[in-house]
Amino acid sequence: MSVPIANRLVLAGSRVLVVGMGGLGCPAAVALARAGVGTIGLADDDVVDASNLHRQILFRDEDVGQPKVEAAASALLRVAPELRIERHHTRMLPRNAVELAVRYDVIVEGSDNFATKFLCADACRIAKRMVVHAAAIRWHGTALAVGPNGGPCYRCLFEDLPRENAPACADAGVVGPVVGIVAAVQADLAISFLGGDDVAGTLFTFDGKTLAARRRRLPRRAGCPLCSDARSIQRIEPSRYTISPLSADP
Repeated sequence: MSVPIANRLVLAGSRVLVVGMGGLGCPAAVALARAGVGTIGLADDDVVDASNLHRQILFRDEDVGQPKVEAAASALLRVAPELRIERHHTRMLPRNAVELAVRYDVIVEGSDNFATKFLCADACRIAKRMVVHAAAIRWHGTALAVGPNGGPCYRCLFEDLPRENAPACADAGVVGPVVGIVAAVQADLAISFLGGDDVAGTLFTFDGKTLAARRRRLPRRAGCPLCSDARSIQRIEPSRYTISPLSADP
């Protein structure tokens, strides 16, 4: 990834949190490190499994059984030895979400469940931090950039947690190259924001079967409880995120 010289100093002083060191978080973290982001936080409480290796590109056979945060940190330092890494051996949870978000300039969210995605969206709005969401399942992937003041936000697009269990990678599967492409776009959106570009509200979609990619701007949703003028979500309430279980990353 080639970054203009004018932006390199900005990136070197920037702080980005990657939520979920899975199929999205691993390639996104590599792209951020190679672009010159100075500090990257890694948040995950899982360990590396052999089934992760085909798509979670920071991990090797010898990492199986090791904490993902530690294995990912070692791999990133091989890519960018000057990188500063902050290790968070935890998922983003109601008790720590705002505290984590407020420490960084941008949050790159790559979890594999709606509970964490909505929690991250709400926490970033409360903390007034930019967040770039991403998701991938089977052949399809999306990335959404949300500005620090929201609008349009994740709730403008999806409104609320599904009332029934939604399919996840563990059940429905995901094609490895799809997560790599989506994660690259996710990192690009984060870097563009850090460089001063207005990317808030950008939605990217990708179809791995047809290779069709589309990038467009979303409108605000009238009456959105998170980002409208009459927003009702002002704090993190744990009961709001209990419809779907908090699970592993893709």
